[in-house]
Amino acid sequence: MAYVDEDGTSGSGEDLNMLDGHKPHPVVVSSGSGDRKRSGKATVDAIVDAMMEIASASKMRASVILKNEERFSISKCIKVLDELQRVDERVYFCALDLFENSSSACEIFVSLKGDKRLPWLQSKCGVIPSS
Repeated sequence: MAYVDEDGTSGSGEDLNMLDGHKPHPVVVSSGSGDRKRSGKATVDAIVDAMMEIASASKMRASVILKNEERFSISKCIKVLDELQRVDERVYFCALDLFENSSSACEIFVSLKGDKRLPWLQSKCGVIPSS
């Protein structure tokens, strides 16, 4: 029985390229009648397996991106803003403008420690903190 790499050349299978830590499935070819049907079926199966792995990886990546976007969404920022104490109306509405116009402002605001959020907002809004 001989192994045929995906490019149609024979080889040991050791030098196959790796994708996401998985080796592609080699096509097994044996001598005898029906070799072409078996070889074609094995190739199709390998392609289907590879496509399924790609689809699965794509779904996982999309899920991670969505979770990250939810973490820094405007609604999340407003929830955190509403939990802050002593936020005057001017800073509150300025913060809403910041969140609407800058995804990086959302990420910074949510990522800051609680005691740093209000001073950061005040500095962004040009408000001198009251003592």
